[in-house]
Amino acid sequence: MQKRTSEKRATQNETILWQHSRDESYHHPVSPDIVVYPESAEEISSILTFANEHKIPVVPYGAGSSLEGHCIPVKGGISINFQEMNKVLEIRPDDFLVRVQPGVTRTQLNLALKKYGLFFPVDPGADATIGGMAATNASGTTSVKYGIMRDQVRNLQVVLADGQMIQTGGLAAKSSAGYHLTSMFVGSEGTLGVFTEITLKVYGIPESVLSARCTFPSIQTAVEAAIAVLGSGTGIARMELVDERSIVQVNHNSETAYTEAPTLFLEFQGNPASVTYEASLTKELLESFGGIEWVEERDSKARAKLWEARHNLAYAFKHGYPGKSMMFTDVCLPLSELSGAIVHARDKMDELGVPGAVLGHVGDGNFHAILMYDASNENERKKADSVNESIVTYALSKGGTCTGEHGVGIGKAKYLAKEHADTLPIMMSIKKQLDPKDILNPGKIIV
Repeated sequence: MQKRTSEKRATQNETILWQHSRDESYHHPVSPDIVVYPESAEEISSILTFANEHKIPVVPYGAGSSLEGHCIPVKGGISINFQEMNKVLEIRPDDFLVRVQPGVTRTQLNLALKKYGLFFPVDPGADATIGGMAATNASGTTSVKYGIMRDQVRNLQVVLADGQMIQTGGLAAKSSAGYHLTSMFVGSEGTLGVFTEITLKVYGIPESVLSARCTFPSIQTAVEAAIAVLGSGTGIARMELVDERSIVQVNHNSETAYTEAPTLFLEFQGNPASVTYEASLTKELLESFGGIEWVEERDSKARAKLWEARHNLAYAFKHGYPGKSMMFTDVCLPLSELSGAIVHARDKMDELGVPGAVLGHVGDGNFHAILMYDASNENERKKADSVNESIVTYALSKGGTCTGEHGVGIGKAKYLAKEHADTLPIMMSIKKQLDPKDILNPGKIIV
């Protein structure tokens, strides 16, 4: 990457402002007044000190891959782009830790770790920045085995609204000293402070990996089978569900010939003997729940091809519906309520005639609906909004959450009071204490 000269590290170029006005979500774009490219925590401290004195909004910007409008500067102001802060600062292989700047991407980090026989497991699909993943508490396909972003962050260097710089944790594997501030900042979406360094847990690269897919006669049987796998004690690393409509779109987009039925995609990691045993046990278990086709792959290229059906699904729908916008829902429920929620989502989409698909991280109760609609057609937009609201309302009624991994951002703020009626005032007081002038990503989470 060509290094920017100092005079180019702040710009009001219209094209660059436009690039920072949006993310991958369906929310209306808003341009910042200026985009800055800091190179250090000290520069970010100076930016925030100035912004706080003059009550100027500040919005962090990573890869722009978020799905709820987190990096849209709805009140203008300063957009902080972290592409110049993209260094892997320290790898501590004996401690299974790595310290990075926020602009480091997931792929970049794993390339740096590979020479040590290590990897970072959180996989949200997009090649997001580590700062953005921490800010939204991202998870993804591997969360069933490794947990979510909040489980991986050991320490954060954070610049607060007034320019003060703090460390939230340390290097130790555990601590009982005081409030767990690291967990509070992870998932705060840039509303409490700006991350300048992140210390993460990392893991040994597994000796053997096996991926598989299995089809089912219905969504209900697929979910029931997935829950049985979790209860069996096998070390499943990924377990993803896609519905029949998803497979139809994948076949159309990727020229594959998968059986068009609800499908579980699975992955096992470990030593060769354990992987073979666990896959065999899982195959037998899934077949007892009506699994009708089992295909497994060990070769890395074949495994990558198998997982394309899940990872590229959103793009398959974008290409299949040119000119339409995509609304991507995100709820998480207790596992016992998951099949009912998925059926409800599919029924609501069919009832209102909204094209799309249902998919999700069935291993931890998180699922998504892809809703395709014409943004210029008010009726189509209302129908998509109605499906989204119905999915969220159902999840909340069953003890679930309005967002399992995408974050609150703009789109889910209206549901926060319903989900956290008792604690929302406490969240608001924390925000007020740390950011009294409301300059940090205003209009997100707490509105």
